[in-house]
Amino acid sequence: MAITKEIIQDKIEIVGDYKTIQIREATVIKEDGVEISRSFQRRALNCITSTKNGSTWTHTETDVSKESTEIKGIAAALWTTEIKNANKASNEANQAH
Repeated sequence: MAITKEIIQDKIEIVGDYKTIQIREATVIKEDGVEISRSFQRRALNCITSTKNGSTWTHTETDVSKESTEIKGIAAALWTTEIKNANKASNEANQAH
């Protein structure tokens, strides 16, 4: 009897003006090649995160270096300088209120 565990990215969605990448990962447990369990986890990647310290803003680009080749390619294609700058401006405007 062989038990195996596999984690697969079974759904990738792009949402919003700033191209947030939503990833659903399935953890599949198999016994002798037959699936006996499947569970899901979700996470989202934004192109940048913004923090404010006093009157100074820090914008940090999301590090996708440890992501799958597919996620890296999607991020490179979608997260243009224009998208990142628009996201920065939006974050600053929304936190100013």
